[in-house]
Amino acid sequence: MMILSIQPALVLSFAFAASLVRAQYDAALVGTWTTKSKKVMTGPGFYDPVNDNLIEPELAGISYSFTSDGYYEEAYYRAISNPTTPHCPSAIMQWQHGTYSLPGNGSLVLTPIGVDGRQLTSSPCSYDNAIYIRYEQPELMKSYEVLTDPFHNVPRLNLYKFDGSPIQPMYLAASPPQMLPTQTLNPTSVPSATGKRRVKRTDGGDGDSDQERLGPLNKNTVKTKVPSKESYNPDHWWWAGVGLTALGTVMYMMPTSL
Repeated sequence: MMILSIQPALVLSFAFAASLVRAQYDAALVGTWTTKSKKVMTGPGFYDPVNDNLIEPELAGISYSFTSDGYYEEAYYRAISNPTTPHCPSAIMQWQHGTYSLPGNGSLVLTPIGVDGRQLTSSPCSYDNAIYIRYEQPELMKSYEVLTDPFHNVPRLNLYKFDGSPIQPMYLAASPPQMLPTQTLNPTSVPSATGKRRVKRTDGGDGDSDQERLGPLNKNTVKTKVPSKESYNPDHWWWAGVGLTALGTVMYMMPTSL
């Protein structure tokens, strides 16, 4: 029988290498984080990869999830107000997952799996149906911080975009994180995952608040006609009145017989 002897120095080198791998990720970051509405969560409740559908939450919000071994997932559901045309708001849903890294300068780099990302956009005054497309957007967070929220007394995640502007604060909602499988879910060989398709939607809210309730966006919903601004433009009604008055005057002045 041969006995394999392992030198203490070799054991220490393996332990050191393992500690370096663990040090690449921040344990405080691990979990599922969501904004104050608590209705937007990563995982199968937001995106159904089998039927390739985004699932509308009850309220708008943002959610990010991070694992201890370098995987992430994100879910966005937002209302986009239109100050110049208040009756024409837009809504957008986005989902991505992939890997993340911590370069060591305080930043957070998110690299999505390009073929898996999805985006659903509803703009009722531009087109009748919502548009569903593949979506890929790598992200650089200039910095992040995990702290205990002084008001709610729960862990809070603050993310800062590449330019330093803050994203809405998120609060820890699940640990371990609530996520879909981290591997590629919809390869490009799957026909339903390619190209662009239109899906019916109803008109949504008119604000960008985290508490804004938006209308259904997915293909199984009933399309609701949004009234056109032209149908109640007072200028148009005024000119119509002028035209009718002029026509009545001409007809009154015309002789009744030759």
